[in-house]
This record gives sequence, structure tokens and C-alpha cells, in this order.
Amino acid sequence: MRTALVNLTLLELKLFTRNYLNMFFLLIFPMLMLLLFGGIFGNEPEAIFGGYGTVDISVPAYAGLIISVTGLMSLPLTLCEYREKKILKRFKATPLSPIYVVVSQISVHLLMTIAGMLLLFVAARVVFNLQFVGKVLPVTAVFLFSTLSIFSLGFLVAAVAPNMRAATAIAYLIYFPMLFLTGATIPIELMPELMRKIAAVLPVTHVVRAMKAAWLGEALSSVSTSLLILGAFLALCTLLSLKFFRWE
Repeated sequence: MRTALVNLTLLELKLFTRNYLNMFFLLIFPMLMLLLFGGIFGNEPEAIFGGYGTVDISVPAYAGLIISVTGLMSLPLTLCEYREKKILKRFKATPLSPIYVVVSQISVHLLMTIAGMLLLFVAARVVFNLQFVGKVLPVTAVFLFSTLSIFSLGFLVAAVAPNMRAATAIAYLIYFPMLFLTGATIPIELMPELMRKIAAVLPVTHVVRAMKAAWLGEALSSVSTSLLILGAFLALCTLLSLKFFRWE
């Protein structure tokens, strides 16, 4: 069974890389944002960013963008497509449990999320001399925790959407406000106060806050509220997903 899971995961990885739209938004779009804002503002220290450059504070924020692509756009739509095409149902007629599909999907999307973040880091380091003053372990822990939190929302979308079309509409309605209002693309420090208040209710805002704190070497206690919100979000969405998810 372990070999079957590995083979299934490798197959899902191959299918993911053939989805050029997902690959663009995961690997190319964050790079374009980096080059755009880095080219406009450079990476010189700015008082508004606490003495860091635009790129220094943008790269950890783009983690929210990268996680949202896999967690909100790819993961739920793939699961809904598999259910609509009765792929999950067919797995019940094989020795493999449908849960293997879910495990392989989580593994592939997590792997690609990490790859997207590493690629962005390397590009920012080479082109703009990105600063990294945090520690690897806290940054990794926050990144993985944030990823699972947003993935749980993706699973909830897959659970409640009646079909592929509805899942796509719901995913878009969630993704684009997250993209532009949370600091995942435009630095939240540049936004007016009203937009910051709106952003405070969106989970990706707390991903951005937590990632920036860990990245810049701040104590995680300074973003304990954001981490608690993400934890509550992870627990709630997971429970609702388990309750409403349909295999067929």
C-alpha cells in the first residue's frame, strides 16, 4: 500500500505540473510581483517598513500569495473535479482507499508550495540581496502551519461545493480578496486604515503577519493573536470539512 501511495503521489505531481495556469500563478506570478515592486522601490531601508527594504518585507508576505494559489485555487478544484468525474467513487472498487487520493493531494500541494517559496527566495536573494534575519526553524514552522490552515479552507470549499462550477466560483470569490487586501501582494503598510480593518478578518492577513514576524526575527509571541486565529481557523475548517465532505 505504501508503494501504491508513492506511485499515486508521483502521478498527481505530474498532473499538477501539467496545469500551466496553476504553475504560472505559483511560480511565475510571485516572481513578476517581486520584480515589479523591487524594480520600482528597490530594496533600500525604509522607515515605514521598520528599516527594512520593500523586498525584505514583501518576500515573506508573498508566502500568503503562494499558499493561496495551491490551497484555494488548485486543491479544492482538483478534489471537486475528481468527485464530479466519479474518480473518488471508482477508488472504492479498488484495494486503495479514496483517502489515498486526499493524502496524495496534500503531499503534492504542500511540496509545490514549498518549491514556490524556495524559488522566490533564491530569486530575491540573487536579484535584490534579500535580507533574512530570522531563524530557519521558526520560519519553517510558521510556513507549514499557515499552509495547513489555508489548505483546510480549501478542503471546506471542496466539501460544500455541489459541483466543479460552484467550486470555481467560490474559490475565486475567496482568492481575489485574499490576494489584494491582505498584504500578500501590496504591502499592507501602504494601505489606508479602512482597508487594514477589512483585512484583519481575512485569514491570509494573519499568514502574512506571522510570516513577516518569523522572517524578520521577531518573537512569535508578538503575533500570538494571528497564530491563534490561524489555529482556530484550521480546527474549525477541518471539522466542517470532515462533516460535509462527500466522496461521490
